[in-house]
Amino acid sequence: MMPPLRILLADDHTVVRQGLRKILEESPEWEVVAEAGDGREAVRKAEELKPDVAIIDVAMPLLNGIEATRQIVKRSPATRVLVLSMHSDEAYVNQILKAGATGYLLKDSADVDLLQAVGAVSKGKSFFSPGIAKLMLDDYVRQLADKGISDRYESLSEREREIFQLIAEGKANKEIAALLSISPSTVETHRARIMEKLDLHSAAEIVLYAVRRGVIR
Repeated sequence: MMPPLRILLADDHTVVRQGLRKILEESPEWEVVAEAGDGREAVRKAEELKPDVAIIDVAMPLLNGIEATRQIVKRSPATRVLVLSMHSDEAYVNQILKAGATGYLLKDSADVDLLQAVGAVSKGKSFFSPGIAKLMLDDYVRQLADKGISDRYESLSEREREIFQLIAEGKANKEIAALLSISPSTVETHRARIMEKLDLHSAAEIVLYAVRRGVIR
């Protein structure tokens, strides 16, 4: 029997936490192991309990959700962070991804998308509320049109596109190597070439590019 998925819930509004907990506990294999009412408490509990998923509100006292995410990812690397926000603004999404979050969920769609979002990020996949994914894709298309440049993605080979998607889905080199029956060093070579071709410099930028390009959602 699989151990339960352990979740940390951080929001400064008790009523919001109670509502989210109620939705999460509809899944019997999930367990909310702790709650936090501010960013510092969230970081402390994440470091202490090492949950599988931390659901973090962006606007929290003492330490905001972006900084809390950055510290949680650093102190508990195995914890996947799903950020909750009222802002459908690409600047927020960029900051959150650079901080190390795996997903971005708008609060007004949490009642519909929360279970799917937690399920996705717990497996290392990214998740964005549909409105956010569309916003990012629209902005990306607009940037290309403004700059008058062709999409670098088209320069990737078929194998590079396969590997690009697997990287964006959060899979490690060893997992990719096993899936494609190639060596981890070959995966690493492809990864370096992909990042060079697309002018990307981090895992967060790969995820953002993949969402904008419609490779993942």
